[in-house]
Amino acid sequence: MTDRDTRREVLDQILRNGPISASEISDALGISTAGVRRHLDNIVEDGFAETVEAARTAASGGRGRGRPAKLFRLTDAGRGRFGHDYDTLALLALRALRETGGDDAVAHFADERMSDLFGALTDDASDQDAPSGDVVDRAERIAEALTDRGYAATVNDAATGIQICRHHCPIQDVAHEFPELCAAEHRVVTELLGRHTQPLATIADGNGICTTHIPLTTINPSSTKES
Repeated sequence: MTDRDTRREVLDQILRNGPISASEISDALGISTAGVRRHLDNIVEDGFAETVEAARTAASGGRGRGRPAKLFRLTDAGRGRFGHDYDTLALLALRALRETGGDDAVAHFADERMSDLFGALTDDASDQDAPSGDVVDRAERIAEALTDRGYAATVNDAATGIQICRHHCPIQDVAHEFPELCAAEHRVVTELLGRHTQPLATIADGNGICTTHIPLTTINPSSTKES
């Protein structure tokens, strides 16, 4: 068994039996306690598990020598490594919504999701003639709202403007089947920025990053000619 396999087995023991001690994991897996502790140290350091002290029981007289046994339980991040079935549930729900309410119902759902995602940002009046500095500030606020919802968004400089890049898409499988979700996001981002935007790529379509380009300058063709 490789280190990676053992680490997975240790995590599985914590998931099914936690809070659990290193010695209990050792007994269950048939490997040394020292080996288990090495994996536990790394798992805790990575934020996938946390330690709790075992409560002294009446059977032990409420007193004991030495330190209380240290037990391990998974954090939310640790449980997340075992996956969720949220995508399947969301797909089934949206398919049912489309079947009963049609495309308009799905589009309405997508719009409602954008209102929830961006919150107070949607209350800002867009200004089609906003200075570039204001547009950059709005883009930063949009990226923050996206990051808060798991999109790991950044605002990057580009040749003729800036780009909002989402380095992760928590709904990519759902968005692949229901592009209305991406279309609604693009529409709301454009409204919030008060500026023309260009969607260049999406993770839902198989790209590594979702990218929206926001031009900040207008290039005069005559300025590119040599005098």
